[in-house]
Parts: sequence; C-alpha cells; structure tokens
Amino acid sequence: MKKKAIITVDSYVLDNEEDLVGVVTPGDFHEIEDGFKVEYEETKLSGMEGTKTTIIIRNDSFDLIREGTTETKMEFRNNHRTISLYKTPYGVMDLQIDTKKLNIDISKEGGTITAMYILEIGGQPALKTNLTIGVKLN
Repeated sequence: MKKKAIITVDSYVLDNEEDLVGVVTPGDFHEIEDGFKVEYEETKLSGMEGTKTTIIIRNDSFDLIREGTTETKMEFRNNHRTISLYKTPYGVMDLQIDTKKLNIDISKEGGTITAMYILEIGGQPALKTNLTIGVKLN
C-alpha cells in the first residue's frame, strides 16, 4: 500500500560540511516484496528538475535510481564497491561508489538510512561523502 511521506536527503563531503546539500520533498513510500520503495520528484533546488528518484531499500543495501533529465542507478552495499554511469544533460560520467558504512533503519512506519562512502567521478579526486535519507509518513 502506497503511503504519502516527507523525504529528506542530506549529503555532504566530509571535512567540508558547509557544502551540505539538503532536500525536503513530498513523496511516496510503500512496502515491496523484499523491502521498501521510496519515490519522489527532484526539484529545481536539487539541480535535477525533471528527474524522478526511486530508492529501493533492502535489509543490507539500497539502490538509488534516477530517471529523466539525470539518469543513474547507484548501488550502496556495506564494504562493497560498485560502478555505474551518471547521465546528465552535459554528458555521461562513470561513478565508482565504495560504501564504507551503511545503516538501514526502515520499517512500515518510515525511518532513516545513513551511508558513508567514497565517491569517484570520472577520474576526479575521491570524495568521502555522508548521505542521510529520512522517510517520515504523513
């Protein structure tokens, strides 16, 4: 059953907390066969207006999928390195995500995901990033 929720997404590069990117947006939250699914529309504030974000949450991992003006499928699993493509209106880049810490505390009532990961984009210097996703049911 789909429920209305308020989704908060906070992301920042460690040692650069003033670079915090925070988004609070309405979305949908529902239980699926092997976990939960969160869906919301990106806004102009996030820089990805015209993009739908879907988060598939399982016990020990989650996928962040974007479709629209920006497209990617990023997988986060504790102590696991993944590679994906990140397609923007400006071109395509490869992303390498090395998840160092992952805590998933989500139930039918909502909850929180926290992840610390090393992000490498197209050969640029690696960024140690903190991500927190909150789901609060309306």
